[in-house]
Amino acid sequence: MFGLDAFMLARIQFAFTVSFHIIFPAITIGLATYLAVLEGLWLKTRNPDYKTLYHYWSKIFAVNFGMGVVSGLVMAYQFGTNWSGFSDFAGSITGPLLTYEVLTAFFLEAGFLGVMLFGWNRVGDKLHFFATSMVALGTIISTFWILASNSWMQTPQGHEIIDGRAVPVDWFAVIFNPSFPYRLAHMGVAAFLSTALFVGASAAWHLLKGQSTSAVKKMFSMSLGMLVIVAPIQALIGDIHGLNTLEHQPAKIAAIEGHWSNASGEPTPLILFGLPNMEQERTDYALEIPVLGSLILRHSLTEPIPALKDFPKDERPNSLVVFWSFRIMVALGILMILQGFYSLWLRRKKTLYTTPWFLRFSILMGPTGLIAILAGWFTTEVGRQPWVVYGLQRTRDAVSAHGDLQMSISLLCFLVVYGAVFGFGYYYMIHQIKQGPDTEDHKHHEINTISGRI
Repeated sequence: MFGLDAFMLARIQFAFTVSFHIIFPAITIGLATYLAVLEGLWLKTRNPDYKTLYHYWSKIFAVNFGMGVVSGLVMAYQFGTNWSGFSDFAGSITGPLLTYEVLTAFFLEAGFLGVMLFGWNRVGDKLHFFATSMVALGTIISTFWILASNSWMQTPQGHEIIDGRAVPVDWFAVIFNPSFPYRLAHMGVAAFLSTALFVGASAAWHLLKGQSTSAVKKMFSMSLGMLVIVAPIQALIGDIHGLNTLEHQPAKIAAIEGHWSNASGEPTPLILFGLPNMEQERTDYALEIPVLGSLILRHSLTEPIPALKDFPKDERPNSLVVFWSFRIMVALGILMILQGFYSLWLRRKKTLYTTPWFLRFSILMGPTGLIAILAGWFTTEVGRQPWVVYGLQRTRDAVSAHGDLQMSISLLCFLVVYGAVFGFGYYYMIHQIKQGPDTEDHKHHEINTISGRI
C-alpha cells in the first residue's frame, strides 16, 4: 500500500486509531468533572440554570463516553495483533497496569454511569450527585493508570530484564517513573482546557444565534473563567515537563528544537521556524533567536542543550515531525492564554456576551484544545522513536510478523469503519450541541420530579 512495508503500515494504523481514541477520553475527563461542578452548584444554589446545563451536557457526555469505550477496546486488541513483540517483552508490566485501570476506574465509571444518566428522578439529589462525582473520579483514575503505563515506556524503571523480557521488581518505581508526574499533570490539565474551549465554543455559537439565555451566558462565563486559570498553569507545567524530558530523553528535545550541533562554549539559539532536514543533518530556512534555547531549556545564558549529531543516526527521532507538532501545540497554547485574558477585559467592559468578533473567535478556538492534545501526543510518541520502550526495545523489534498485504487490508478496513462509525458519532454529537440548553427539557425534569414526590 503506497509502497509502505508492514512495519510502517502497523505504525500508521496505531497512530490513526490512537488519534481517534485520545479525543474521546479528553472530552470525557473534562465533561465528567464539569457535570459534577454543575450539579454541585445546583445543589448549593438551586439555580435552575445549572440543572438545565447538566441535562444538556450529560447527553453529549453519554455519546462521547460510548465512543471512547469502543475506540479504547480496539487499541487494546492491537497490542496482541500488531505488536506481539512488545506484548511479549513488556506485557508483564503494561498488562497489570491496564488491568488495574479496568478494576479501579472502568468498573467505577460503569457502576455509577447508569445512576448518573437515568437516575435523576429515581434516587435522591445527594445520591445522584455522588454518582456523578464517582464517574468523574473514575475518569481521573483511568488517566492515572493509562499514563503510568505510557510513561513507563518513555522513562522505564523498576524492572529487570530476565530472559529477554522486562519483569517488574518494584511496582512503586514502575508506576511513579521519572516522567509520570509531569505527564499526568500535563494531560489532565489538557483535558480540562480542551473541554473549557469546547464548552465555550458551544456557548458562543448560541449567543451569536441570539440565544442569550441566562444558562448560555453561564456556560460561556464558566468556560472562559476556567480558561483564564488553566491555560497559564498548562504553560508552566509544559515548561517543567520539558526540563524533565531534557534530562531523560535528550534526543527528543534536540529533535523538537531542530538543533544539530553545538559550537564550543556558545549557548543554543531558539529556532522559531525552519525545515529540519534529516538527510543533510541541518535545519533549512531557520529563523533563530540567539541564546533563547539555552535560556528556556537550561535556564542559563551559557549552557548549550544536546544536539542531534550527539546521537547515532539510527537513534534520532524524526525532527521534521516533532519540530512542527510541538510548535503547533505551543502556538495554540499562546492563543488560549490570549483568549482567556482578553475575556477579562470584555468582562470589565460588560461586553463579554455581545462582542461578535470575540464570539466568532471563541467558536474557532473550540477544537484547538483537542488539536493541541494531538500535536502534543505526536511530539511525545514520534519523539520517542526509534524506541517503543525507551532505551530497551526498538519499535521495529516490537511489531508482529504480518505481511504487507495483510496490514494494507487491515488499515483500509479501519479507515472505512472508523469513518462510518465515528463520523456518525461526531455528527450526532454536533447535532446535540446545536440544540442548545433546553429550558423545556428542564421543565420536563421538574414536572417528573414533582410527580414522583406526589
